[in-house]
Amino acid sequence: MSTEPLIPATFAVEPLADVELLDSGNGEKLERFGPKVLRRPDPQALWRPRLDPREWDRADLTFVRESDRGGRFEDRRGKTVRDLEWTLGVLGARCLIRPTPFKHVGLFPEQASNWRAIERWRSSGAGDAPELLNLFGYSGVASVLAAQNGYRVTHVDASKAAIAWTRDNARASGLRDDALRVVCEDALRFAEREVRRGRRYQAILLDPPAFGRGPKGERWQLEQGLAPLLEAVRALADERCLVVLSAYAVGFSPLAFLNLFAEFEGDAVSAGELALRESERGDLPRRLLPCGYCARWQRGTTPGGDA
Repeated sequence: MSTEPLIPATFAVEPLADVELLDSGNGEKLERFGPKVLRRPDPQALWRPRLDPREWDRADLTFVRESDRGGRFEDRRGKTVRDLEWTLGVLGARCLIRPTPFKHVGLFPEQASNWRAIERWRSSGAGDAPELLNLFGYSGVASVLAAQNGYRVTHVDASKAAIAWTRDNARASGLRDDALRVVCEDALRFAEREVRRGRRYQAILLDPPAFGRGPKGERWQLEQGLAPLLEAVRALADERCLVVLSAYAVGFSPLAFLNLFAEFEGDAVSAGELALRESERGDLPRRLLPCGYCARWQRGTTPGGDA
């Protein structure tokens, strides 16, 4: 009987020059976003931190939870920080970092693995100016990067604030005002309308929240909404297409994602976890911080075109 440990399937961790996971543990993570170090909650970090507590205390910004619906960022003096913003380089794009009451900052570095997959898909023969649909696009980093890689991008989010953030990131990255087709709408409603229009896409990104509201009060619940959304996505997928589905803080496993793609006719489907790798710490192994589940489905693979 083998004594080798079973290692969960994890997609490749793609490093970002201006982002670094310094340490994690005790339900928190310590990260560097460009010039600033942030201390934020992370329920996946069940282990003990490796850095001295004084290193954690020197964080420029610390998130303080006020309720299960949010909290606030404080500086080193314990003063609440509002309307803070700085710019970060992300794989050739520029991203505006804005600490929010929901502990997010507008950039999810673990998604770099998916951004690279989209880039590889484009370079492996997706054709001239392929169409990409980004549902639940949030601050638009993936959309901006895709546009820079030659995609014609349709970016959809139900939040007006997220739509404005996307436009800001596009401008900061030097894109023309018409470089993205930006739509503020409920993702499922938009996808179903695109099906009726007969639209097809060569790449589709989905990063749905567990719960949300559309601009007209539409209620999004992942458990009820994901299956019909993927039905619409299946109809939108072109003969050559890559679909990437990711989700965080949900009670599903990668196996559930595989089963959702079971009725998709394609060449390959893979599922696993997205993760961030801690900085080097002497001879200690670099731990991986789990950052959600992901599945990728593709059809029309060309030689060397694996995503």
